[in-house]
Amino acid sequence: MLLDIIGQRLRRQRIKKQFTQQRLATVAGVSSRFLNQLENGSGNISVLRLANVCAALEMPLSKLFEGVGPNGVSIVTLVGLRGAGKSTVGALLARRLGQRFVELDELVCSEAALSLQEIFEIGGIDYYHELTDTTVRRLLRAPAPMVLSTGGSFVCSERNWAWMRAQSLTVWLQAKPQTHLNRVRAQGDFRPMAGRRNALQELQQLLLERQPSYAEAELHLETDLHSVSELVDQILAHHSGG
Repeated sequence: MLLDIIGQRLRRQRIKKQFTQQRLATVAGVSSRFLNQLENGSGNISVLRLANVCAALEMPLSKLFEGVGPNGVSIVTLVGLRGAGKSTVGALLARRLGQRFVELDELVCSEAALSLQEIFEIGGIDYYHELTDTTVRRLLRAPAPMVLSTGGSFVCSERNWAWMRAQSLTVWLQAKPQTHLNRVRAQGDFRPMAGRRNALQELQQLLLERQPSYAEAELHLETDLHSVSELVDQILAHHSGG
């Protein structure tokens, strides 16, 4: 499984750098056969040759192993705007993995003994990210297998977002702006519409602003196009390197 994950990451970086397998093999000083086996997760890995491939791709060797162990990643982090389906997908994913499902915002509120509304009233977004920072650091101090659902603005904290990308499989759940609003209202939460005549336009702008950060997630899934079960299947396939 670990070899599969390494292969997938190398393949994505090669494509991003617009290298063919043959060109990369030449630059890295390895055989095309070795590179092909590496990307397919098969064969024996030479650390020296692996380091040469990473150097050719301008990719730190350590990045290949971020958040993974012998059985794949231990933490799956879901990001996306409110109404993306993180709670629904996350709960089913956790059951399928036999892991704990954690709503990060609920954990932050529990540790602060405050509601989200109170947190924002006291110190705004900066205070929220400060409390989230403390909670995330505690979670990562002794990381345990879990599926973690984050708040919509989680990626706005560069430090917290960088930590989770380094320590977990990050998944961006995407949906159309109107879908976000419909899902939130279906849950009985009318805050996105209350007192806002241009709520949809504001949501579109918010998504546009956060999209570059969301796009840094390792896996992107369109929740408008798949059922919850299908989305979970895709995450599980990526999680195990399949």
